[in-house]
Amino acid sequence: MKAKSKLLIRPVASPGEYTKVTPAQAGWELLHFAARRMSAGEKWEFDTGENEYGVVVLGGICSAETSRGTLGSIGRRPNVFAGMPYTLYLPRRTEVKIEAVDDGLDLGYGWCETDQDHPARLITPDEVKVELRGGGNATRQINDMIPPGFDCHRLIAVEVYTPPGNWSSYPPHKHDVHQVSDTGDLIEADLEETYFYKQDRPEGYAIQRVYTGDGSLDEVVVARQDDVVLVPEGYHPVVSAHGYTTYYLNFLAGSVQSLANTDDPDFAWVKETWGDKDPRLPIVSMDME
Repeated sequence: MKAKSKLLIRPVASPGEYTKVTPAQAGWELLHFAARRMSAGEKWEFDTGENEYGVVVLGGICSAETSRGTLGSIGRRPNVFAGMPYTLYLPRRTEVKIEAVDDGLDLGYGWCETDQDHPARLITPDEVKVELRGGGNATRQINDMIPPGFDCHRLIAVEVYTPPGNWSSYPPHKHDVHQVSDTGDLIEADLEETYFYKQDRPEGYAIQRVYTGDGSLDEVVVARQDDVVLVPEGYHPVVSAHGYTTYYLNFLAGSVQSLANTDDPDFAWVKETWGDKDPRLPIVSMDME
């Protein structure tokens, strides 16, 4: 029998929090991730403690009250394939109450410890930068909600849409060593990362490889609906099954609030072969809402 993957976290069939990743479980230091479903009128109350949080509305509508202010109605897309995201950034030592307005509320959230104070902020869909990255059948859409340069300590949050049959996180890249050039420029950040998957049809899947250059880690996983793949180190490309659009929500935290990375030198050359962007992109846009 094949050994269970240490990098793949399957969801649990229960109401409320249906998946969760802790640093102890992942074998790293900083990053937590979880996802939660809520019914109309249901409340989730928590204190951020010594952590900063990013809460992404995957689907549905909620209201949020915090000790930093009341934010009112948040969200509008019914699911991740129907529009652009709302994201709530919460600093440490903040009391929070989120209430579901409808039965379709689905939240994904990442958090990590911090010793800094930053302002609470609601990032609305019109504030999200959209990038079409790559080319040919390696084109994908990136939505930047908490990008590098955002006013926070460590957290980064982005959404990625990969059309049927396309490759993503490609060419393979890594961010597991903090490297600075002789001139002080950041070459690569040391980041922990979670990939949280959704498919546009429930039977869909993606395939992700996570590997290091020395071969000490080399694992291929099949990521289905609501799965989480852990990337503690190494290169980590993805391909979406033919016929299915793959979504993943990335949370990252590490040595610096940056996405500085290094391509696998064996595959970096493919960038020179890319032509036009895939015309099926963007998958989601403001025009859908």
